Amino acid sequence: MSTTAAPPKGGIWKQSRTFDPAVRLLFLNQLTINLGFYMLMPFLAAHLADGLGMAAWAVGLILGARNLSQQGMFLVGGALADRLGFKPLIVAGCALRTAGFGALAFAQSLPVLLAASLATGLAGALFNPAVRAFLAAEAGEARRVEAFALFNAYYQAGILLGPLVGVALTGVSFRLTCGVAAVLFAGLTLVQLRHLPVRGREADRAGGDGGRGQFRTVLAHRTFWLFSLAMTGSYVLSFQVYLALPLAAGGTGLTTALFVVSALVALAGQLRITAWCAARLPRERCLVLGLALMGAAFLLPAAFGRGVVGLLLCAAVLAVANAVLYPYEMDTVVALSRGRWVATHYGLYNTVCGIGITLGNLGTGVLLDVTGWSVVPWLALFAVGLLCAGALALLSRGGRLAAPPPEPPVPPNPPKSPEASEPDPGTA
Repeated sequence: MSTTAAPPKGGIWKQSRTFDPAVRLLFLNQLTINLGFYMLMPFLAAHLADGLGMAAWAVGLILGARNLSQQGMFLVGGALADRLGFKPLIVAGCALRTAGFGALAFAQSLPVLLAASLATGLAGALFNPAVRAFLAAEAGEARRVEAFALFNAYYQAGILLGPLVGVALTGVSFRLTCGVAAVLFAGLTLVQLRHLPVRGREADRAGGDGGRGQFRTVLAHRTFWLFSLAMTGSYVLSFQVYLALPLAAGGTGLTTALFVVSALVALAGQLRITAWCAARLPRERCLVLGLALMGAAFLLPAAFGRGVVGLLLCAAVLAVANAVLYPYEMDTVVALSRGRWVATHYGLYNTVCGIGITLGNLGTGVLLDVTGWSVVPWLALFAVGLLCAGALALLSRGGRLAAPPPEPPVPPNPPKSPEASEPDPGTA
């Protein structure tokens, strides 16, 4: 049996209303963030290449700069959230993305487009770790898994609705799409500035430890590093909805169907799947099951080839696997952090997984180039899922994924004594 209580029955909206206003605002936050992002970003490359006539290398540079600025700054964003509080980073990130999307509406030169793209990426690095740490703190240990299950449902709703709105707006003009996305983020910034409570400031409880203690605590956490590396496989596999599956689909119609199926499965099944897992399995087994399912999903295109059935089934199983995995994945990050420097842990976790996505995509691309559309790339992805699930099982078997006991609080002004200058051999 799971150590967490099973979520109460009810639809997404009904269940959301059982949380306090701050948590509901964080749900709305993520829905709006994904709606604004996905109504614009899928169409940016075509705008740059066809609308502005830019070379392919310039388009790649602009898109790569956005990804690099977000992935590379996650740790910094998380660390700042723990030191300054969650609200300032969430508000600042949404305001910065407002400016970035607004600039994309009018930018035509490479330097301005690069600056706007960097701003949109940095914005994500500022608010993503802060939002997740805020949600974990507000939901509390008893309802953390349930809160992250709902969070993922709103997340997927934004992914589903964003491109549909974007298609309609971009049909008029890409500048209109940018303007509407910027207005959405501006409105979200104002709502959060007014209604989001002040939380965080882990630095207030760190005493004289300061920033040095913050990074020492996080970077020296060996189990957290092992967990992050194992979980990187889940991000490599889930990202194939953007890489291997669309390439295999070979057309916009089937590619769109892949995204729709993935989002609909998550929306319809997330709460039921989480309730089923919570009633039957401990957190560690949910993690192993989710990663094993992700790997198994790629046996379907290996068996059915590049046909519609195999690709759609693969996308659906990946969505089910992610629904199993995500709430417990986010919960484990908090548990391993012992409730200290939670946003910094999320930032490091996102950075590690982001690097893994880049390397995984490179490896997948090489396999596709070398072997074509044989079963080899699909079997390699299946192997990644099995290996990472096995790594999590080993961590779980050793009890290393269980929540460690909380650390004693650091006194705000520790007394000084002659003995205090001597190193403690037990903490070296």
